[in-house]
Amino acid sequence: MKIQGLGNRAFQFAAGLVAFGLAACATPPQEAEALKEFREANDPVEPLNRYFFDVNNFLDKLILKPVTQGYLLLPDGPRAGVTNFLRNLDAPVILANDLLQGKLDRATITAGRFAINTTIGVGGLFDVATDAGIERHVEDFGQTLGYWGASEGPYLVLPLLGPAPPRDLVGKIADYFMDPLTWVAINSDERWVGPVRFTAELIDFRARNFDEIDKIEREAVDLYARVRSAYRQSRADDIRDGKGGPLVPVPQISITDEGPRKVSQGD
Repeated sequence: MKIQGLGNRAFQFAAGLVAFGLAACATPPQEAEALKEFREANDPVEPLNRYFFDVNNFLDKLILKPVTQGYLLLPDGPRAGVTNFLRNLDAPVILANDLLQGKLDRATITAGRFAINTTIGVGGLFDVATDAGIERHVEDFGQTLGYWGASEGPYLVLPLLGPAPPRDLVGKIADYFMDPLTWVAINSDERWVGPVRFTAELIDFRARNFDEIDKIEREAVDLYARVRSAYRQSRADDIRDGKGGPLVPVPQISITDEGPRKVSQGD
């Protein structure tokens, strides 16, 4: 039967992917100092991650960068409108995560910004709220998990998505289902909305960081390690809202044989 054959091929593909992942696991070094650095990196599938990192970098050079260069030929005004519009679409998810973290003051700011920019700002094309002194902030479910003490987990890089450790990968999935636009697109059978929005966000991000990305690529001795470090520092800063201090501790189940433990600031 066709269905059975399809299931067999899917199983074989999944098994092959698992085998590939296991084969790509980095071998812990024997020297004490190197072993310490290996554990701090928390990157047990580094060979596989580097492979996907190189794939993403290749796709960037082949497709995303040339498209972005063309996009940058547009005047600043239209490009700012695209950025503002995309950011306004993120507001409901930011608001939900503000509330999940119990940050009512930030939730009020997010709701106010959304109301102002959606109405006076013509659907979000103009960031009237920022002009009025109501500054934007970002929250997502990965940050919410981190705020309540969930550890990042091992570092992971995925095709197209880029860095996506387990905590942030779960966060991306949760944010997708929390987003009202997801359900509007599904219920109206407009499945193109998600891919188009994802593509627009990629181009917008690349355009806003064009020079900085090129500078990092020129100066980095090990671009993969540089991006990994920058990603983790950025996420830690986002979780703490740019402030110092420990995360809220919650019980965590360890995957080692050391038993349950509490998440500390260093996790």
